[in-house]
Amino acid sequence: MIRLRTRRADDFGFVPLEKTLDVAAAVVTTQRDWGNRSNRKNAKTKYTLDRVGIDVFKAEVEKRAGISFEQSRPYEFTERGDRIGWVEGIDGKYHLALFIENGRLLDFPGKPLKTGVAEIAKIHKGDFRMTANQNLIVAKVSKSNKAKIEKIAREHGLMDDAVSEQRKNSMACVAFPTCPLAMAEAERFLPSFVTDVESILDKHQIPSDESIILRITGCPNGCGRAMLAEIGLVGKAPGRYNLHLGGNKAGTRVPKMYKENITDTQILEEIDALVGQWAEQRNEGEAFGDFVIRAGIIEEVKVSKRDFYA
Repeated sequence: MIRLRTRRADDFGFVPLEKTLDVAAAVVTTQRDWGNRSNRKNAKTKYTLDRVGIDVFKAEVEKRAGISFEQSRPYEFTERGDRIGWVEGIDGKYHLALFIENGRLLDFPGKPLKTGVAEIAKIHKGDFRMTANQNLIVAKVSKSNKAKIEKIAREHGLMDDAVSEQRKNSMACVAFPTCPLAMAEAERFLPSFVTDVESILDKHQIPSDESIILRITGCPNGCGRAMLAEIGLVGKAPGRYNLHLGGNKAGTRVPKMYKENITDTQILEEIDALVGQWAEQRNEGEAFGDFVIRAGIIEEVKVSKRDFYA
């Protein structure tokens, strides 16, 4: 039995806007100084929180940021992911989020992504920002440079209107051959697997503006965030994965294991059957992760434990 160290985030409290960056820096430096940097399997912040305790970690963040957290205020996550394309900022500058599959910025046949970014860098005077979803933001673009940068991006495949919403909402960890902890493929497996999932969605006439949050990770350490997905694949052995279902669009619900140690062919068969049920029986606007719980296909994980077999 493999224990998945799965948990949701802890709510420390409310932070005024002007102290947001100070708190972010305090969290990062506390983890830097207190985290286990000698053992990769125990290096994540969640392990530090378990070891020292939430209150101790929170007090240190307050000390370093020079604040006291206020009582948390009501909030709701309504979406996650990156807004691919142009967004105008409150300062009048423009920000271009580029979808980079698996975050792999290389020159591919017909899509010289790396060269494209290098060409943009020659004229761009703002920032380049990496996102938590493996994408790239060309930030602080002036209005005068907007058209030039978009032209370069399109010529080099960095902007592609043919990329589906499903592909934009799918992600994997690096796994083989880079990561020594990997038990199964993830990054190299994801592109063709997403193509198969796209075909399933088309088969069951799911609208093109809808998608399923899909994550693949090569081992239970979960760097691909499979344990916050509507469909999560966790590597078990070469060519085999544990299939998890039941996360939500907002990323606030942990999925539960549905099938253990099955092949990619079996996984696609399961997804085909499940998407067929979803298409026929869903409530209006009901997301896939919500449907599989309401329909009784999988039980909802209601308790965010520190250590459980999902």
